[in-house]
Amino acid sequence: MGAAETLSSEVGAVRACRTLGVARATLYRQRARAAAPLLEAPARPAPPLKLTAEERDHALTILHSERFVDASPHTIHATLLDEGQYPCSVRTLYRILAAENELRERRRLRQHPQYVKPELLATGPNQLWSWDITKLKGPAKWTYFYLYVILDVFSRYVVGWMVATCESAALAKQLIAETCAKQAIRLGQLTLHADRGSSMKSKPVALLLADLGVTKTHSRPYTSDDNPFSESHFKTLKYRPDFPERFGAIEDARAHCQVFFPWYNNDHRHSGIAFMTPADVHYGRAPAILAARSQTLNAAFQAHPLRFKGRAPTPKLLPSAVWINPPATDSTDPKEPPEQH
Repeated sequence: MGAAETLSSEVGAVRACRTLGVARATLYRQRARAAAPLLEAPARPAPPLKLTAEERDHALTILHSERFVDASPHTIHATLLDEGQYPCSVRTLYRILAAENELRERRRLRQHPQYVKPELLATGPNQLWSWDITKLKGPAKWTYFYLYVILDVFSRYVVGWMVATCESAALAKQLIAETCAKQAIRLGQLTLHADRGSSMKSKPVALLLADLGVTKTHSRPYTSDDNPFSESHFKTLKYRPDFPERFGAIEDARAHCQVFFPWYNNDHRHSGIAFMTPADVHYGRAPAILAARSQTLNAAFQAHPLRFKGRAPTPKLLPSAVWINPPATDSTDPKEPPEQH
């Protein structure tokens, strides 16, 4: 406005506004504002129905009382009405709390602990096991059988399993003890990972693992990615064509598992372990198999090098380390963790 006002004093307001591209109404409005004295906003009068200082202090005392310190204004208002008292409206109670900077959740809430993400590493068999329990549908609706499975994370070998009629800490303890004995687990050798089910966190299982020298770890609540190998194994079980919709009896479930687990351990070629069987990896036959595969590929290359464009093929290697939740590094985006084998 300063340039338009200066120019208008020489050539007039119309020509000045036309030259500078300013509307004359804008120029006149700004002149009026500059000429008018600054007026202070009048003080807002106190509402005639406002609580007195004594009434406000009484209401605040009620809000801070031991009886109502955890209650909401609506609850306080209704309770006092039933007792024949009316200190003020619900909205006024909220205004008083807001003025005291206390307008927040007034109840005492449970403080949830901060669960640490498990970062577990296996570089060979019988170093890290994962175990879980899944339901198998029984003959009628809402009837189930419970399949307990202990899986070696490095080799994907099922080291122990059991089908029972219930989920029980005593049964889990029995299975873990028998499996550790069968695999000759030494003190301090093994880490056993599970989710946070009642059997997994039970005291009998914890005492057994302490006696066996086995380290126990648990997934975070509601985080299925913390136990991916057991979840993947159950998917393999239940997505096979011969898996029934329901089992007529527990004997049928056990009979099915007695066929499935030998196939899974000895015949199933797992993509995460270079398409070898879990038994080959678990019992140390993998190096000989890789050497034989390499020899076969070299022979094929020598016979027809042009088919391979002059580059000798190599077999897919077995992973040297398997992680549950690999730690993020400087070169790895935490949002995209390294592939879990």
